[in-house]
Amino acid sequence: MHGEDDEKPAGRRRPGELAAQVLRTLVEAGQPLSPGEVLDRLDPSGALSYSAVVTTLTRLHEKKAVTRERSGRAFRYLAVTDPSALVAWRMSRLLDAEPDHTSVLTRFVSSLTKGDEEILRKLLDDR
Repeated sequence: MHGEDDEKPAGRRRPGELAAQVLRTLVEAGQPLSPGEVLDRLDPSGALSYSAVVTTLTRLHEKKAVTRERSGRAFRYLAVTDPSALVAWRMSRLLDAEPDHTSVLTRFVSSLTKGDEEILRKLLDDR
């Protein structure tokens, strides 16, 4: 019998989790990396596929979260932003998809912890 605390199936990630991990790997490296180097740093066990890393890097490049330069037949990628900027970008996209921004923002704010709500209030006051 499986309980609520059972781990998720192997290989299953939350949406955006791999992109955040790849971006974090590039930020920590502080220099351009090839997809193979990203893969080696991210998953030395070999459970993650090379094509998943390449696809993720390509999508990050399309979102302008990374730059790339040709290096032989492949590309080397460099982070131009951090994972929090990528999450903020996704949040903006989700908000833009809904015409009733007031309703979405109201529900979002009501779901925040007191601490996060205080941070948000301070950020808005500082603008």
